[in-house]
Amino acid sequence: MTDAAHDPAWTAVRHDDELGSLDIAALELRYRSGELDPMEVVDAVYDRIEGYGGEGVWISLVGRAEARRAAAALGSRPDGRPLWGIPFAVKDNLDVAGMPTTAACPAFARTPGATATAVRRLLDAGALLIGKTNLDQFATGLNGTRSPYGIPSTPFDARMISGGSSSGSGVAVSAGLVSFALGTDTAGSGRVPAAFTNTVGVKPSRGLVSSAGMLPACRSLDCVSVVALTVDDGTRVLDVMAGHDPSDAWSRALPPTARRAVPADPAGLTFAVPAERDLGLSEDYRPEWDRALARLEAAGATLVTVDLTPFLRTGAMLYGGPWLAERYGALEDFLGEHPDDVHPAVRAAVSAGPDVTGVDVFRGTHLLRVLRRQAESTLADVSALLVPTSPYTTTIEALLADPVAANAALGRFTTFANLLDLAGVAVPVGLTAAGLPFGVTVLADAGRDAALAAIAASVEQLAAVPLGATGHPRPAAPAAPVPPA
Repeated sequence: MTDAAHDPAWTAVRHDDELGSLDIAALELRYRSGELDPMEVVDAVYDRIEGYGGEGVWISLVGRAEARRAAAALGSRPDGRPLWGIPFAVKDNLDVAGMPTTAACPAFARTPGATATAVRRLLDAGALLIGKTNLDQFATGLNGTRSPYGIPSTPFDARMISGGSSSGSGVAVSAGLVSFALGTDTAGSGRVPAAFTNTVGVKPSRGLVSSAGMLPACRSLDCVSVVALTVDDGTRVLDVMAGHDPSDAWSRALPPTARRAVPADPAGLTFAVPAERDLGLSEDYRPEWDRALARLEAAGATLVTVDLTPFLRTGAMLYGGPWLAERYGALEDFLGEHPDDVHPAVRAAVSAGPDVTGVDVFRGTHLLRVLRRQAESTLADVSALLVPTSPYTTTIEALLADPVAANAALGRFTTFANLLDLAGVAVPVGLTAAGLPFGVTVLADAGRDAALAAIAASVEQLAAVPLGATGHPRPAAPAAPVPPA
């Protein structure tokens, strides 16, 4: 069961208003026609938030009155700013001046005086901040259960995990509470929630978006990511945030992103796909993967089976290699002063950090160079690597019963991306027989974000699943020739 035409085994999230879909293209059209103004959108958004029954989505909200003042300051007609009047949310490990940054740990909470560069660029582009979303504490986890602010579930089934660590961001977008949300992505924290909430997760090249004002999880690998309803929406948001930031030591001068995600011609694309032995998909996910591949082949794309071993070996290094020391270093002082305030699963995840030696670091660095060379060879003659975003999903109850092993399994196809310096876009492509989302991720070398947007948009358009959990149909992508580089 994959296409929008089927009768899904889930009940769409419906809101008691006439606002409709919050995808950027739909809002822009209504703004330009004069049918809507930002004040009306803000009021409807806050009504939706109050009416939504799911727990654990938000850590803090901008006051309704303050948000209305920001909307009023935009005026009643679009002024050319690219995100004029578009409501959004921010994962609560990104700073917003005057709002607490908790990283889902109340004892850590602090109120910054400056706004993260990525968030500031969105505000300057006319976007309207609604609030800060829940996360796996200190952005450590892929499941969404590691927070004292509640456990959000996917809007498709209250028993099932939302994915993490950008859990609240995924749910807020999927449920139609905001148009897009910022997450962060070190091991898959922006892509796994997208897969479980039927949204798009854009993980840019490392350093393309400034990390200034972001609480680090693993500083050399961290990325600010985007959760959006469509690939085009995610690309437009990324385009606003992208750009070198001299204040960020990890910022890189990379090729410009695409302003719009215009689908590439599938007949011109070649995808590397994992060999059968490397998949390990759950019984309900496997048919959706096969259908996704069949659609691509029917559209003329070429699929090349590859050995995923170098990628999987790389992914295992993130929590089983020297990068544990970097993760521990980000929390060392707080852990020493407040050990009982750190979630037990988070504490366990980084506890081996102090045992990493300098010898381990250099051995791991060399092994990564070897694996990168092998991965580069695999990707040399293809348009992109195509993988399932996650091999399975699970219930909140089952995750809590086995928090370490179950969490690690979720990242089979995500943990290697940042270590191998890849960009990625997670795309929803189907709904299982039980009505749960299934998604794939397209990955390519850093700096190919514009081409990757076109490739991801072609995958998205072939599947045409509804927008998030709202049931709204996926809009047609903008039409203009943008060949993949």
